[in-house]
Amino acid sequence: MKILRTDPDLFGIRARLLTLLLPGMVGLLALDSWNDYHALSRQVEQAYDQPLIESVNALQSSLSLAQDGTFQLNAPFSVATPSGDSHPLQKKYLHVSLAPRGAVPGGAAASRPEVSLLGETDLPAPPVAAASAGAPPVWYESYYRGGPVRVLALQHQVVDGRGQVFDLLIQAAESTGARDQAQAAFLQQELIRDARMVGVMLLLVWLGVRWSLQPLERLRKSVLQSKGQNLQPLDTREVPHEVAPLVQAINQHIASYRGLLDQQSQFLADASHQLRTPLAIMLTQAGFALREKDPEQLRETLRAIVIQISRSRRLCEQLLSLAHASDSSPPADAPEVIDLNTVAKDVVLQYLTLAHEKNLDLGWLDAVAAGLAVPMAADDAPTWPRSAAVPVVPVLARGPELHEVLSNLVHNAIVYTPAGGYITVMVSTHNSMALAEVCDSGPGIAKARRAEVFERFHPSGPGKAAHGAGLGLAIARAYARRNGGDIELADAGTRLAEGHEGTGMAPSPTGLRAIVRLPLASSHPG
Repeated sequence: MKILRTDPDLFGIRARLLTLLLPGMVGLLALDSWNDYHALSRQVEQAYDQPLIESVNALQSSLSLAQDGTFQLNAPFSVATPSGDSHPLQKKYLHVSLAPRGAVPGGAAASRPEVSLLGETDLPAPPVAAASAGAPPVWYESYYRGGPVRVLALQHQVVDGRGQVFDLLIQAAESTGARDQAQAAFLQQELIRDARMVGVMLLLVWLGVRWSLQPLERLRKSVLQSKGQNLQPLDTREVPHEVAPLVQAINQHIASYRGLLDQQSQFLADASHQLRTPLAIMLTQAGFALREKDPEQLRETLRAIVIQISRSRRLCEQLLSLAHASDSSPPADAPEVIDLNTVAKDVVLQYLTLAHEKNLDLGWLDAVAAGLAVPMAADDAPTWPRSAAVPVVPVLARGPELHEVLSNLVHNAIVYTPAGGYITVMVSTHNSMALAEVCDSGPGIAKARRAEVFERFHPSGPGKAAHGAGLGLAIARAYARRNGGDIELADAGTRLAEGHEGTGMAPSPTGLRAIVRLPLASSHPG
């Protein structure tokens, strides 16, 4: 047996939205923050590097020749005395030196050591690749006096008044504490801003989903409050339009279920009413039998009880057949090719005894002998068993149900046809349809009542006369429709008017003609 899960989905709409939105949102914020951080880092670096560039340019322009031909440095006071020493995390260091190289014109070799013109002589030297004269200014990172520094070095050749060539080295260094602190502060602001944005998005998604689900929550409470006692359609006015189709489908299911419950309730009420009467009669007859002293009267009473039991048994069988015929679920067995002419013959043979007991002429008119149908060719009946006879009027249906249809019609005709009358069963084909007809010489049914006699527990006899529970025609129509057909009622005298002369039937001013219409099998010539 299949067990249906009723546990709610723990991975609800809120969790689904957060799972879809949060990773993408966090990823976009992280990428945006990374781009902003690097852009600001470049701006901070450029802002802090600009004073070093200005210091190097100022020192380079301050170098001049003295009267004796040597170099002198006339640096401005603001450059020669760095003001960054006032900040503990921003210290600036300068260094200007001259290193003799090459030879004096005339062959004298240069032997003077390096001369420091300004600043710290122990600043980290520039990289070897950038130490050649004439190279552009070089930036490099290093450590000085226990902390990281960023250094700008400019080196090129100069010639004094005596023709001596010197390598000029100008260095401007600054500790990176201040710029690192600025970048860290910006990164912290970025992270706080992104976290605040994620929190706001989470809150908006949560509130948005909760606000959107409020109509469904009210709908759930209203359904729970009804406790299944009032199967009314759900109100879709305040439901979001995305959920409205689901609610409409539920309303259709509720309507179908309510109709089924009403049908079952009516069926049970009618069945209990129909069974109550024979049970009350049998109870009265049994009480009378207990008091009866005469054996002959006792035998008559028991015979009446047996008749009531037989009627009650048939009523129960009809109730079961009606419940089965009215079942909307697909049948377990598949339809097969059935010869309607053979089914009609079997039904007539089944009810011959009952008809003779009432002095009725019950007959079957063979469709081939009467020229009412063309037999099916053997090559056109691939689904028909080779051992069986070729069908005369083949239909795709379920044999037991088709037999039940004709049985109820024939039994109904036997019940309402007076003694001495006739009942004829015949099968024919017309316009790709198979027709099974039960014609009798009974009192018939007025045209105004022919629609209502197919209702449950509605007598099909003339006027208000009732000889049964009124289930025969309802069962017959239900089974006919389950097999793709239907039943209609007409006057028995209309048969000759439809071109079936020569069938052996005399027209009757009264009587009823019950016609079962079923589609012919597709391979039949019709």
